[in-house]
Amino acid sequence: MGRDEDILDWRGGSVDCAACPHAGRRTEGRCRPATACVRNRRPSAIDHFFAANSDVADGYLDHPYFELRAVAARHASIFRIRGLLDDPDPGVRTVVAQRLPVGQILTLRRDPDPSVRLAVASRLSGPELRPMLDDEDYYVRVVAIRRLPEESIALGATDPEPIVRREVARRAGERLLRYLAHDPDPMVRIEVARRLPVADLEPMLGDGDCRVRYAVAERIDVSCLVSLAEDEVDAVRDLVQRRLAEEGAHAP
Repeated sequence: MGRDEDILDWRGGSVDCAACPHAGRRTEGRCRPATACVRNRRPSAIDHFFAANSDVADGYLDHPYFELRAVAARHASIFRIRGLLDDPDPGVRTVVAQRLPVGQILTLRRDPDPSVRLAVASRLSGPELRPMLDDEDYYVRVVAIRRLPEESIALGATDPEPIVRREVARRAGERLLRYLAHDPDPMVRIEVARRLPVADLEPMLGDGDCRVRYAVAERIDVSCLVSLAEDEVDAVRDLVQRRLAEEGAHAP
């Protein structure tokens, strides 16, 4: 542990325990300047302080240091943090989005910071989540797809970002998978090839991407593999020959 004078507060000055209103708690073992201190500028030290002294967290929700407000919001009364919905710092608003009841964070769906919107999307479900499929940040849309009920994920099947459509393919039912089998992105089609019923894979044997053909060859009935026996890609041909051999079949 370093000396108290080497520990800096949020303004860059040395921490002065004598001037702290909680100085008496140090003798009780409830604060330590280097590791559990409300005046130490390091968030971990602040967090350790509030873990042992949550009763004073409410009093720091309007502190000028944003890191202190954010940590205090994790430990403060849930009835007090609603006032931080409009806090100027996104880190503080993210904590609020993680803690408040779902019905109280809907206004944050349009927060200017993607980390806040991501925290919101991670908690919403159903109709309240659908507007976030239009979010400008693709990862917010990915999280929304993961949490929406299956009957709603088709809304993401035409998303401009392939990563989002790939997430749709990971959850899609058969009808939607057949639609996504024609997706322009091969990574989406690979997900389709991994999940589409085996009986529906045959149209994908001629896919233009060898990775998709390989995924098809791994699952399709061996009786349909002959068309890939002369595939231009070694890995696909080897897989086909191995499966044919295992089944006692032979390529012409």
